[in-house]
Amino acid sequence: MAIYAIGDVQGCYAPLQQLLARLNFDAARDRLWFTGDLVNRGPQSLEVLRFVKGLGDRAVCVLGNHDLHLLAVAAGTAKTKKRDTLDEILRAPDRDELLYWLRSRPLLHHDADLGYTLIHAGLLPPWDLAQAQGLARETETVLRSDRHPEFFRHMYGDLPDHWNENLHGFDRLRVIVNAFTRLRYCDLDGNLDLRPKGPPGSQPPDLVPWFQVPGRRSHGLKIIFGHWSALGLWQGDGVIGLDSGCLWGRALSAARLDAGPVELFSVDCEPYQSPHTA
Repeated sequence: MAIYAIGDVQGCYAPLQQLLARLNFDAARDRLWFTGDLVNRGPQSLEVLRFVKGLGDRAVCVLGNHDLHLLAVAAGTAKTKKRDTLDEILRAPDRDELLYWLRSRPLLHHDADLGYTLIHAGLLPPWDLAQAQGLARETETVLRSDRHPEFFRHMYGDLPDHWNENLHGFDRLRVIVNAFTRLRYCDLDGNLDLRPKGPPGSQPPDLVPWFQVPGRRSHGLKIIFGHWSALGLWQGDGVIGLDSGCLWGRALSAARLDAGPVELFSVDCEPYQSPHTA
């Protein structure tokens, strides 16, 4: 059995199938981990969603910001954006089944045997694994409950920009979701700054990538994440970043996790959108 983690697909179904062919993926034997953002901006979000759901327990997928945006639009609490490609899902006859499945995905997956932790974007520096797992479960409970439309009404926004255990209500949930699904940079005190999206070196001088904040409590974990296409493939600092910008015409990438040193794989992608106008 092989276990592969795959970066952000974002509706790019054809490259996903090409990557799986390159991996000689055997659905009866192998397992796939997806870093989230299965949908949106690419041309075949419905096909991707149906495919990954159809893998059953052979696939693990954490929620990304585009997945949450789809769920908010479907709940009637957010509007589609100019570059969204969600209409086919929203009109699909199996829409409700697909959305329920997506809303039931976790924010964090940890495999103690493999020693890897899967998230979409990042972990705040004050969080160790146990705290991150607890906060993920706390938020997942709301997402999977009848309160999810109310949560989606309060999900958008960049504040609060720091973690405080005394936060409560939707402010608390917003910080948790922003960390798991939107984080790229923090200051040296561990405060979020969600505005810069470029690669390391392009950010303001008081910010560093979240995984390079000195003293972060998740140091020592082996973390797999996506979300940051401008970062590209990244292996270092105890993390592996797998969003290599398939949507923008770069590559869709995977990492094999079960066979000693990590082996990386990529397939080239057609450009579906321009990063300069996204």
